[in-house]
Amino acid sequence: MQYISTRGTAADQSFSQILLGGLAPDGGLYLPASYPQVTSEELDTWRTLSYADLAYAILKKFATDIPDADLHALAHKTYTADVYRNARKGEDAARITPLRLVEEKHGSKLMLQALSNGPTLAFKDMAMQLLGNLFEYTLAKQHAELNIFGATSGDTGSAAEYAMRGKKGIRVFMLSPHKKMSAFQTAQMFSLQDPNIFNLAVEGVFDDCQDMVKAVSNDHAFKQKQKIGTVNSINWARVVAQVIYYFRGYLSATTSNEQKVSFTVPSGNFGNICAGHIARMMGLPIHKLVVATNENDVLDEFFRTGVYRVRKSAETYHTTSPSMDISKASNFERFVYDLLGRDGERVRALFQKVETQGGFDLSGKPGSDGDEFAKVAQFGFVSGKSSHADRVATIRDLYKQYDLMIDTHTADGVKVAREHLTPGTTMIVLETALPAKFNETIREALDRDAERPAGFENIEDLPQRFEVMTTDIDKMKAFIAAHTGL
Repeated sequence: MQYISTRGTAADQSFSQILLGGLAPDGGLYLPASYPQVTSEELDTWRTLSYADLAYAILKKFATDIPDADLHALAHKTYTADVYRNARKGEDAARITPLRLVEEKHGSKLMLQALSNGPTLAFKDMAMQLLGNLFEYTLAKQHAELNIFGATSGDTGSAAEYAMRGKKGIRVFMLSPHKKMSAFQTAQMFSLQDPNIFNLAVEGVFDDCQDMVKAVSNDHAFKQKQKIGTVNSINWARVVAQVIYYFRGYLSATTSNEQKVSFTVPSGNFGNICAGHIARMMGLPIHKLVVATNENDVLDEFFRTGVYRVRKSAETYHTTSPSMDISKASNFERFVYDLLGRDGERVRALFQKVETQGGFDLSGKPGSDGDEFAKVAQFGFVSGKSSHADRVATIRDLYKQYDLMIDTHTADGVKVAREHLTPGTTMIVLETALPAKFNETIREALDRDAERPAGFENIEDLPQRFEVMTTDIDKMKAFIAAHTGL
């Protein structure tokens, strides 16, 4: 399996060659040269597999340069009941991502897929735990070290830090928007005292943090000298790890391969739902992929109109589903590449226009950049948005009707999913995090605190270690260089 850049000019690479990096040298994102296909017979066989065995079966289609025995061991080291132990009441942690039927009305089913049983109580653990083990395995083989430079709007950072803490040869430099995460999210990251973890609170919004990561990734000399890698969802291994739970969700919700299932995904950076797109391209019978945004509705606007219009920092809302407070979706380029028939030259031109003019228009209207919006339906995408009032109302409703407490991002997903239910179909909402991570809004909605898994009872009271920094990229590079000794 070889990997190519969405911008068409970088040399083909193997899985292991792109594992430790981020952007391709031409500024694009890596994708397989062609998507591996899954047969109906394979799906039948996979129905009875454990999560670890399913992960191995899917990963070996993508990581063809890692020996089978090593890949099998990595999957079984990662996906264990001990690692994913934070199941809520009534869930089976050993199943890793159990489904829960929420409601069944008018011939349609609404289900939640629990993705937040990992060590940081968020879906990012599903990929990050694997990434940590892959990094450690690869670095050991190369007798090398890696300095991870990433950005988070809330959950990626803690998932990365918990996956990488104590890993030999790895340091983590994680950017986050200063004072724009929940108190729990902030404490979860900043309370870590491990010497290989560096938390950098940036005076700006998430998109500022993400732009700094891209700027460093595009400085090839600095990146090479400082041995910079990334764990953001621009990293291909992050995305492919997320493909696994779409297969698990589908296989758990169906009894035959003739049945189709839709997925609703709370979306900010487009990484999570991009994995669903890839699963669908592999042949998983997904009916609809529903993009659920909050007030930062860049993606919803595109899937309604064909216009991709990024917002400036001052136009990005700080909401009660902060992990989705993103106005420039990095992974969106991977879908656009497929939408445009894998035309790297056009993709490069459009995303250069994003940087210079703030967006592009594929609506086909006079003066637009193309008419590919008409093809979006072929890929199964639809969308919707949710507001703070919607989140609060949805949290209250599910708690009152079903004694089920959900977090704010999952509430955005449920609200939008209900708008796209159709008779005879099953809709799976991907859970984003446990509600304890957003207790401020849970108290507003339910007038009570969210339950916390053992070990997180007083996390906000722990000592915190972090540095406040500006968006000055030269100062950021100087900080990294000073703490790597390279």
